[in-house]
Formats: sequence, C-alpha cells, structure tokens
Amino acid sequence: MSVADNLARIRETIGTQPVKLIAVTKNVGPEGIAEAFRCGVTEFGENRVQDALAKREQLPPSLGANLSWHLIGHLQTNKVKKVVGRFVLVHSVDSLHLAEEIAKEAQARSLVQPLLLQVKLVEDPNKSGFTPDDLRRHFPLVASLPAIEVRGLMTIAPLTESRQIRLQCFAGLRALRDELEQTHQVKLPELSMGMTQDWQEAIGCGATMVRLGRAIFGG
Repeated sequence: MSVADNLARIRETIGTQPVKLIAVTKNVGPEGIAEAFRCGVTEFGENRVQDALAKREQLPPSLGANLSWHLIGHLQTNKVKKVVGRFVLVHSVDSLHLAEEIAKEAQARSLVQPLLLQVKLVEDPNKSGFTPDDLRRHFPLVASLPAIEVRGLMTIAPLTESRQIRLQCFAGLRALRDELEQTHQVKLPELSMGMTQDWQEAIGCGATMVRLGRAIFGG
C-alpha cells in the first residue's frame, strides 16, 4: 500500500482521539519524508542524532521549515550539544545524569529544551530507561533542573508475543504518570508509547503520541 493509503488507515483508526502521529524516518530518505508531508504529516522522529541532522540538510528549505523533529532513540551525553535546540522534543532521556547535561547545555544557550523521561516498566536487557522506583526517587531532582521542560513519559514495550506484557508496560506508564502528577502537583500531558507492532494497544492505554515507521512507509 502507498504512504497515503497507510496514513488514511491509521488516521481512521485513531479517529477523534487526541493522539499525535510521529512518523519514524529510519531507513526513509528525503523523498519518503516529502511524500508523508504531502499527506499531512508534520512530526518526524529519528533514532540517531546524525541521521536526523543529515536528512534535515538534504530537504529543501521550504519543506524543512515546516517540519518538527523528535529524537526518539538513545541519546549519549557526548551528543547533547548537537541535540539541544534542534529537536522539538527529546523522547529518550533515560537518566538523571543525561537530564543534567541537557539542562546545562540548554541553560548555556538561553533556551528551554522539552523532553520526556524514558521508563523501563519490565526487565529488558535491550532497553534503557529509568525503572519506576528510580524515577520516583529522581523525579524531584529532574523536575527542578533549569532550562528543561519535562512534558511526560516514554516507554518501549519488549518485542514479545505476549499481549499481557505489552499492556502491562503501557498501562504501567500511564499509572506512573498519574502518580507523579498527583505526588508532585505537576502536569505531564504526554505519553509517548506504541510503535508499528503495538500502537493500537498503546492508544487504548492512553498514549498521546505513537511512533510509527513501517506502518506508514512499509518495508
């Protein structure tokens, strides 16, 4: 199916639910990005900092000026300088130390960097993130950092055939968000969860952002 057909089917499923579609451009070139934009997509996500910056350079200025870029992959501290101020949202802040480095760089540039805190709800050696207990302990410190705006939480469910485990991750993230809001009297409006293999389950658990690559672009 074409990108247009895939997007039409996804949007029909989302309906009127307040869910933002992040088109993941891993293995997608400028032509695919332009095609998705023509179909109404303006929010794009990349796993790797250097790939996102390279693709932005390849796009015509008239197109690039209308796109918002999200960093959704693991961020190393030595790449923070390349990220701050260049992404509308960093989804993958997985430690207090990384949050501190982002805050330091954002403060040096006199800007505010929006971000999400990545949480690992179930044990998975292939994923990074705060454990729920770590986040409960560190959240007051993260929230007090200057020059960052914590918009919410993000998670990646394990690659598993178990629907129960996936739902445990998504429902657990929402419950943890609700707990942090109540405990610390803050607003954390965003829940970034759900990818091509599980996005409908994530929406059912309250996702406000889904990160879709193959579901849009195929492959």
